Amino acid sequence: MAAPQFGRSAPGRDYPDRPAAFVVLEHQGLIACVRASLEAGRSRLDLPGGGLDPGETGAQAAARECGEEAGLRVRILGEAFVHADHYFINTKGETHNTRGAFFRGELIAEAPELKIEDDHSLEWLAPSQALAALDRDSHAWAVAVWLRGRVEA
Repeated sequence: MAAPQFGRSAPGRDYPDRPAAFVVLEHQGLIACVRASLEAGRSRLDLPGGGLDPGETGAQAAARECGEEAGLRVRILGEAFVHADHYFINTKGETHNTRGAFFRGELIAEAPELKIEDDHSLEWLAPSQALAALDRDSHAWAVAVWLRGRVEA
């Protein structure tokens, strides 16, 4: 089955594929989200994650990004439970079709020494709050799929 496509492409712009990995990380009933600061006092709320570095697996990237963005050491639990694509324009104006793999994660420990992205801050939200607040529809969809999986388990 093909991954669903989210977002809208701007006419006349190319969106090269960019592999990415994200984590649905639950701890004490809350989900880890990261708020990225943008220009003019704006921000964007996402699941922790981002692009894969050369030679890196999705699970490795997801765990690394949790550390870099949120200062969390996590264990990735199994394979990606869902994939979703998303047309995306980053803060530099670069376009991508983010080919996202979404993983379940388990918190091992807070690890502030891993955090290197000063423009990102950790927010713990109830799943229903995350569904409403996440900026990317692909992230909200992944949380909805994750929630349904918990109910069915």
